[in-house]
Amino acid sequence: MEIRKYVLAAGASLACAAFGAYLFARYEAAQPQPMALTQQDVPLRNVAYGSSAPTDFTDAAEMTVNGVVHVKVTQQTEQTYGGTDIFDFFFGPGMGRRQQLQPVQGAGSGVIISADGYIVTNNHVIDGADDIEVVLNDKRNFKAKLIGTDPTTDIALIKIEADGLKPLHFANSDGVKVGEWVLAVGNPFNLTSTVTAGIVSAKGRHVGINTSNMAIESFIQTDAAVNPGNSGGALVNTRGEVIGINTAIASPTGSFSGYSFAVPSNIAQKVAQDLMTYGEVQRALLGVTIGEVDASMVKDLGLDKPCGVVVASVSDGGAAKEAGVKERDVITKLDDEEVNSVPDLQSRVAQHRPGDSIKLTIIRDGKTVELVATLRNIRGTTGVVKGADTSLLGAKLTPVNESDSKNLGLRYGLKVDGLSNGKLKEAGVREGFIITKANRVPLTSVKDFQQVIASASDGLFIAGVYPDGRVRYFAIDLQQ
Repeated sequence: MEIRKYVLAAGASLACAAFGAYLFARYEAAQPQPMALTQQDVPLRNVAYGSSAPTDFTDAAEMTVNGVVHVKVTQQTEQTYGGTDIFDFFFGPGMGRRQQLQPVQGAGSGVIISADGYIVTNNHVIDGADDIEVVLNDKRNFKAKLIGTDPTTDIALIKIEADGLKPLHFANSDGVKVGEWVLAVGNPFNLTSTVTAGIVSAKGRHVGINTSNMAIESFIQTDAAVNPGNSGGALVNTRGEVIGINTAIASPTGSFSGYSFAVPSNIAQKVAQDLMTYGEVQRALLGVTIGEVDASMVKDLGLDKPCGVVVASVSDGGAAKEAGVKERDVITKLDDEEVNSVPDLQSRVAQHRPGDSIKLTIIRDGKTVELVATLRNIRGTTGVVKGADTSLLGAKLTPVNESDSKNLGLRYGLKVDGLSNGKLKEAGVREGFIITKANRVPLTSVKDFQQVIASASDGLFIAGVYPDGRVRYFAIDLQQ
């Protein structure tokens, strides 16, 4: 009898186990199964911006190291030497000292953007350089020519005489997602072809490092290691496409300590194209002063929550004024894309050129209004702005801007925005110098300067000032 009970109990247990296994199998069959994807199954665009982005960076590294170059610069700087001598006795302290030019070297990185040798780098990498040398990843060396600079975005364009180069491709930086994997490619501490990995930590970051007039800062922030020498190099996604130009680090020591910043590719590409096509950045201006919206302003501005940017003032004759934008308007969208901060709006406008029309969505007294604005250039028109290039003097000259005029008390002058081999460089003139007079003639336009040169018989005497207030005079022999 006892044996029969045990047999029945064991049979019941086996039956329950079998029934449970049957129910579990039915449940598993009803659940969504993970899809086995091949490379062909995944749309190319989703590889970088999807959550399933690969963590093997070998392909992206191999695709980009040959498109990033080492940029070496040499600048001649004045060094003081000597001490007290007979000149000090007769002419006063310090007169016995001498000035001598000494070469100072620096280095950074650059990104090849065309097969015939155009290269994007940072303005601060080549700023003030007398000689620029480019070293390719295959160790070939080239002398580079400065095509143009844009201090407001810290982007510069240089060119080497080479063919058959492999340029890197630019991605749409507006599509970059916080958290996606990225690589920083460059030459930190002169260690060529270095690749580091990290993620996008933030977008639209303003850190206040660019002190240029009308500076644009809407950086991509990443934790990929960037150090001195990386400036001008590429920040790329896992497909090897450029999403930014590495520009700065946040560090108390001068070396990487957690975060770095890159100019978004949409801005860098537009600036480079302008410099290549026009020799001058076609800066589009909306003509407003804007500020952030915080919680304390929500009710007063007729908002439901903090959003957009508030218009503090509207410039007379500007694009915004013409479109009907008013003070206290809150701009929430540009071309149907949300605007969340001041850097966000600035970077979106910076991707346009004068003459482009944009749609603004604003909130005014609690009501949504849509306006169309035609962007203007710095002169208040919609045409192309070009700097002049004088072949004899080897200089690109532009009328002195409002900021320099105000700081230096100038009513006129021509600023040297670019120098190549020519008379001015030979005489010792450096970029940034503002020529106020040539042969005693005040210069209000490039045409004035050209007329002075045309009428000069054998020489040119120019007077001017550097942005730091130093007054200088140069004599140029036009006959040599």
